[in-house]
Amino acid sequence: MNIALLIAGGSGNRMGQDIPKQFMHVDGAPIIIRTMQCFQLHPDISAIAVVCLKGWETVLQSYANQFMIDKLRWIFPGGDSGMESIHNGIYGLKEKGCDDEDLVLIHDSVRPLLSQEIISSNIAICKAYGYAITGIQCREAILESEDGFISTASIPRDTLIRTQTPQTFRLKNIIRAHESACKKGIVNSVASCTLLAELNENIEMHIVPGSEKNIKITTVEDLEILKALMHTSKDEWLK
Repeated sequence: MNIALLIAGGSGNRMGQDIPKQFMHVDGAPIIIRTMQCFQLHPDISAIAVVCLKGWETVLQSYANQFMIDKLRWIFPGGDSGMESIHNGIYGLKEKGCDDEDLVLIHDSVRPLLSQEIISSNIAICKAYGYAITGIQCREAILESEDGFISTASIPRDTLIRTQTPQTFRLKNIIRAHESACKKGIVNSVASCTLLAELNENIEMHIVPGSEKNIKITTVEDLEILKALMHTSKDEWLK
């Protein structure tokens, strides 16, 4: 199977709103539902699982029923960190009987403009090489700063990749990575790709071209950008 594992265990404190950002409505639908619809529509996605913020499981299932997300198969409890939430999700899939060779597309629940092409590329690259990481080559000039206010050094951008999600793995491989992390005392890596890098096992992570439209909703400003992108289209004269 090709399984979409959506990570929705965070409370969204940086958004500063009364409800978690993944459940905020944009044009009549919660952000998490718009994200789930990306996978619902893709013909190669077999099932959807969600790692959900504790206390919101019933709300999530009700929204899935309302918006006819019939690929939603499992809801797992969120953790205290993103890494713990992913841990809960992958081990939950294992406990539900998913096969070691199943592909797991780990995706932020607040990236609702994921394209069908990126999903297809993740599946193809992971099948071919074992790992697929969505990313974009860095175009900006990069400065290094310890406090966010003062910098005296730059970092060459030519070799830098800004990662996005999905990040796709065979179930056995991502579980093995979390087992290795436990043994090495790695407990709070910011993403699956950084976890693999921190293991220092020379794992080759193959890059899938991402998109600037595949934004992660973290702040109110991101929400404004999302709304703008949802209401615009490419001019016909553009190649």
